[in-house]
Amino acid sequence: MTDRLTELEEICTHQAAALEELSAVVAGQANQIDRLERRVQLLLERAAQMEADTLSGAPLADQKPPHW
Repeated sequence: MTDRLTELEEICTHQAAALEELSAVVAGQANQIDRLERRVQLLLERAAQMEADTLSGAPLADQKPPHW
């Protein structure tokens, strides 16, 4: 009976350690997803602004005016 109890305690300890490790991984992934979502949003806004500038006829920064 003691051996079985010891084995169960070892299993429980290993599972607790694995759970903590997985929890840290999930937290890190959540932070990374948040950062990536912010970057995607900024890129979408930048692309929309570039499209609006193109459609409005505003010259791009590296484009020479027509009279040059």
